Amino acid sequence: MTIGQVAKQTGVGIETVRFYERERMIPKPPRRSSGYRAYPLETIARVAFIRNAKELGFSLREIRELLSLHVDSRANCKAVKQRGEEKIEDINSKLRRLQRMKRELTKLLHACNERQPTGPCPLLDALDHKDLGL
Repeated sequence: MTIGQVAKQTGVGIETVRFYERERMIPKPPRRSSGYRAYPLETIARVAFIRNAKELGFSLREIRELLSLHVDSRANCKAVKQRGEEKIEDINSKLRRLQRMKRELTKLLHACNERQPTGPCPLLDALDHKDLGL
């Protein structure tokens, strides 16, 4: 199959398929006599795996680990579960950070509502001078 067919069937762009190939996340396909690359059907499953893992928040490094566990017949679910638990903690950490960001921004916007017409903007002032500690 062509790169366009792989892209269409997996819901990613052609450049994404090329990127995964450059990053060695999918095998480099053989070339036809015409010079075009001929992707095997397994590429669709591999690209879909990568896309799905990205949607769950896994980084490319983490996806490489999952791919290696996926193809390793000795790998067990415990190793995969550990990666999933680590990702959940990472997501929880990001959520806590986003909540802190939201609280600080809400506080600054509330201060904007109370400012005098001749005074400085509290949000802009905070961005200039305040260590937000986020």
